Amino acid sequence: MNQEASFRWHCGLEGPARLIAELDHTPIRVLAGPGTGKTFALMRRVARLLQECATANRILVCTFTRTAARDLREALADLGVAGVDKVHAGTLHGFCFGLLNLTEIFAITGRVPRPLLEFEERFLVEDLSDSSFGGIRVRERRLRAFNAAWARLQSEEPGWPRGDIDKAFNRDLIGWLRFHQAMLIGELVPESLRYLKENPASPHRGVFEHVLVDEYQDLNRAEQDLLDLLAESGQLLVIGDENQSIYSFRFAHPEGIATFDKSHPGTHDVELEACRRCPHRVVEMANALIHNNRGRAPRALAPWSKNPEGEVLVLQWNSMEEEANGIAEIIRARIQSKEVIPGKVLVLAPRRQFGYKIRDALNGLSVPAHSLFHEQALDKDDAQEAFALLTLLAKPEDRVALRCWCGFSSPSLCEGAWKRLRKHCEESEETPRAALERLASGDLHIPYGQPLVDRFQELQRRLGELETIRGQALVDAIFPQEEDWANLVRSIASTIEGSTFDAQELRKTLHRRITQPELPTDVDYVRVMSLHKSKGLTADLVIVVGCVEGLVPTLAKGTPVEQEESLEEQRRLFYVATTRTRSSLVLSSVTRLPRKLAYQMGAQVLKRNGTHVPTIASRFLDELGSSRPAAVSGTTFLESGPT
Repeated sequence: MNQEASFRWHCGLEGPARLIAELDHTPIRVLAGPGTGKTFALMRRVARLLQECATANRILVCTFTRTAARDLREALADLGVAGVDKVHAGTLHGFCFGLLNLTEIFAITGRVPRPLLEFEERFLVEDLSDSSFGGIRVRERRLRAFNAAWARLQSEEPGWPRGDIDKAFNRDLIGWLRFHQAMLIGELVPESLRYLKENPASPHRGVFEHVLVDEYQDLNRAEQDLLDLLAESGQLLVIGDENQSIYSFRFAHPEGIATFDKSHPGTHDVELEACRRCPHRVVEMANALIHNNRGRAPRALAPWSKNPEGEVLVLQWNSMEEEANGIAEIIRARIQSKEVIPGKVLVLAPRRQFGYKIRDALNGLSVPAHSLFHEQALDKDDAQEAFALLTLLAKPEDRVALRCWCGFSSPSLCEGAWKRLRKHCEESEETPRAALERLASGDLHIPYGQPLVDRFQELQRRLGELETIRGQALVDAIFPQEEDWANLVRSIASTIEGSTFDAQELRKTLHRRITQPELPTDVDYVRVMSLHKSKGLTADLVIVVGCVEGLVPTLAKGTPVEQEESLEEQRRLFYVATTRTRSSLVLSSVTRLPRKLAYQMGAQVLKRNGTHVPTIASRFLDELGSSRPAAVSGTTFLESGPT
């Protein structure tokens, strides 16, 4: 029996029902490369379990993203299998939020499930200013370790911090969150893990007969341990690929799936190798690329015999503007010739500045294109300040929004003044808003508190102006039409039905759409996004732009070992990007960048005077092997005839 037939057999797609019973408590690891049909196999596995009378509400299917969860739920519904609507299918964070609510953990521990937005976290990091915690970047890394239950390595046990500095950071962080009546999204998994570990008699532990996990290589150790507890009375099936592990900043490591059999004795392994998505040439290039990573399992994708040879272009341009206009022209020509439709085109960029230029160039050619970068709607300080204002209009006592509003007036985010205000509030049990009201009236004095008074008085004035406004007029007042930074927020607000919505409804809609983005898959426009965000997507034409040293790969600082680990992850990321295509792949680079922008983005350039600096093409292009075509000038390619 070949490997694919073996997987179909063991996943219940073929063979007698007794085989499933025999494997009920056997861990299964499916090593599945890009385009090998793992999502289809996962879906059919669930269907087969239900057909064999498994209890639907005792099946848990975990996906890494909301988009994947949505697609899986829709696919399961289409099967028409009885009970499929009762299967728990979603992200692990979504499951944890429900668990903590159901068990009343929030109420018992006094925590408030008010999640921080990404921009709000910078105020938290600024306030954790103990000198022993390190600079901003070090503190941000400690914050990510907190979200991973302090298990930075695959070999570390999740739990409480170990070193004195981490313990102090943990204490101060929890103190900040409690005072501001908020929590981090990343806390959901550690809190759920802690609850289940410390409460072995809980009815929520071991409740599932079958736990199926997609993209296992993207989970950190805390998430893996939580899934083990959820599956301890049943069967755990994990699907993933160490060659697509790209989330080390969350402390996820390729060792998680590579060493799964060591922590789960008796694991039954299956490999899926036939890539049904990518053309033959792309498969050969991807194999050559990933072969450069050391210490990985000697696995390779196998091209499916029915796939085409495929088209690959390697182009270089003299500037970002030339690249944007040239790539836009290539896309426009192919859409006009009906070789591809806009919704089947993906443009992947290592930095959003590349993506924005191509999006604008496409729109300038009347080709519909949208950029889909993370939390893009609140990129600018003006948008963040406006959102804090809206939050305080909707929820006057929101302490996080009040902290942010007061900090926007100063490069230091008013860290010192706010710390003194907080100390007063903790000693007097007075709320921050009440204390600011007394500061503004002169009934309370806090050393060097005038910046807080000025900002609070400005807040009172603005809230007074907005108090009676509703509907579109409210949107216009907070997010003015003439401001570019407000465009995306206004676009989200336009989806609200009715004309009399208030601040609460406006904020709720914006918050949900910004914090819970779902990548659109069935669209009629070109999608422009980061390489990370392309995970799980497929297109007929995939274009990776900005392929220059320092961006692809991003060059990390640290020890030689850390630099090598980072380089290997960047190579895996490029591997993910190149294997999104079903037909055509374009890899694009530029020969120079604006000097300030190059330093800002981290491109590898020489220090010299002038407005622009030279760059070189990514080393990864050379690592694609002999199947890769020679690079050509983008302008020469366009001049040579039809694109």
